[in-house]
Amino acid sequence: MPALATGAGHEPGLYELLAALPSQLQPHVSRPEDNTFLQDMFGERSLHSLVKIHERLQHFEKSKPVPVQDNATTLAHELSEELEGKSANEEIKELLKLLTKLHIESLLKVHDTVALKNYDPELPPLPDDIDDDEDSVKIIRLVKNKEPLGATIMRDDHTGAILVARIMRGGAADRSGLIHVGDELKEVNGIPVEDKKPEEIIRILAQSQGAITFKVVPAVKEEAPTKEPKVFVKALFDYDPKNDNAIPCKEAGLAFKKGTILQIMSQDDATWWQAKFEGDANPRAGLIPSKQFQERRFAMRRPVATLPFQRTSSRRSYDVAVEFEDDENSSGFHLAGFRRSFRLSRRDKKKTNKSMYECKKSEIYDTADVPTYEEVTPYSRQSGAKHRLVVLVGPTSVGLNELKRKLLISDPQHFSVTIPHTSRAKRNQESDGVEYHFISKSLFETDIQNNKFIEFGEYKGNYYGTSLDSIRSVLSKNKVCLLDVQPHMIKHLRTAEFKPFVVFVKPPTIEKLRETRKNGRVISSKDDKGSAKPFTEEDFEEMVNTAQSIELQHGHLFEKVIVNDDLSTAFGELRLALKKVEMETHWVPVSWTHS
Repeated sequence: MPALATGAGHEPGLYELLAALPSQLQPHVSRPEDNTFLQDMFGERSLHSLVKIHERLQHFEKSKPVPVQDNATTLAHELSEELEGKSANEEIKELLKLLTKLHIESLLKVHDTVALKNYDPELPPLPDDIDDDEDSVKIIRLVKNKEPLGATIMRDDHTGAILVARIMRGGAADRSGLIHVGDELKEVNGIPVEDKKPEEIIRILAQSQGAITFKVVPAVKEEAPTKEPKVFVKALFDYDPKNDNAIPCKEAGLAFKKGTILQIMSQDDATWWQAKFEGDANPRAGLIPSKQFQERRFAMRRPVATLPFQRTSSRRSYDVAVEFEDDENSSGFHLAGFRRSFRLSRRDKKKTNKSMYECKKSEIYDTADVPTYEEVTPYSRQSGAKHRLVVLVGPTSVGLNELKRKLLISDPQHFSVTIPHTSRAKRNQESDGVEYHFISKSLFETDIQNNKFIEFGEYKGNYYGTSLDSIRSVLSKNKVCLLDVQPHMIKHLRTAEFKPFVVFVKPPTIEKLRETRKNGRVISSKDDKGSAKPFTEEDFEEMVNTAQSIELQHGHLFEKVIVNDDLSTAFGELRLALKKVEMETHWVPVSWTHS
């Protein structure tokens, strides 16, 4: 920074330097908003006042003043006594009245304190009846403001002593550095606590105002604090300490919602971690249940799960990978890898007892997972890196195909879908690698054994499936791969290779479905493509119920939820979300970025 110009032989004061700074800095500021910020900051009147006070005090200090008297209070009392015996004229009466005013006495006391340079606070005297054999004690005084002290206490089961159980990171007790875990609490504001319950002591603290004095016996060993690496987790469940009877102190708890990013401040306690919201300027941590403790609680209270797709015995959706018809393709390019839903009747179910897409793991296996926290880290896609896989999930007929089709039509060079495999024979108008990858039944079965399919199934004697290599093929072309799968398959795609961005498309209310789907049709079979029937109330109920089951069971894996109330609105919301995925930083599992 260039030196500020001053007159010859004149040493500028701090106030002059401050007043000259904006004009001196202006040539070096390129943006108008920066110049405005500097003008506002250095032109603040309160800042000018503080600088003036600072200069006056510095000048006063350099003159090294010596007080004429340091006992003005005593002199005032002596003068009052002497004047009492004098003739009571008006001037003496007025002087006596002034000398007895409280604010004059306070002013004289302050003068004497400054003159004697006695600025230190007076600590309460130590009790006279301290036993020589008593443990060494510390007298600690903390000033309590609106925030809690940030410490919890407990009673030792063996000795009955009241001990400091934990110090909340960033709280008042932690910032003071005076109270430590393991310290034995003897008194609070002079009140012995040996015969009191922890709840009674907490009430004493809550009712205390201003300074609180603690008498404690220090812990045997005070370990130097260690600098822990920053750990961030994504909450996979909702939590409210007010409803948790197990938490040591409800007031110290931290409430959060599913999807919240938390910074873990301490894992010293195996049952109760300390955490704060990521990016929160408030340094004070709160208590949250640890991962292990919450997993045990969830496992104990979790009922036996009912498969969400077994709600009705007479109806079940079977999805088959087929291409769109030409008349549905308004852009003139081929769309492969889409599903069409076929609802099978009781008669059809007797003939075909396999779901189109069966996975290697059952849905019962997924319900055994206990979602609590997932360690995460910031991630942004670097230039030239492969795109994240986009996974769409939702109940049958919710509009997954329509959303995929609109994305493809909007930018066919950027979005793409997988080409499915099948063991059926190729038809005359079909080309290998366009509608399907056509392979033999024996090769298909071999690939199944080698776990090459993310989903597969059998329909009318032929295998159909989506292979992992077909996903890799799309991503290798620097395109965004759009994939819709059964919800229980998401976990098998959540790898560092694919880094899936999972979007759950859910239906609106049944009332809205009646309004928006009144002209919709459901294709009833594969062979009779022209046969379609209108949606029924049962269709709407099944769609809503299935969506609720999916969200309840797999909702912790969703990064975006879109309600398909209006297709154009839902498409706009989806397109914006996918743009943010490519351009902005997101929290992803640590395992996706660390080898």
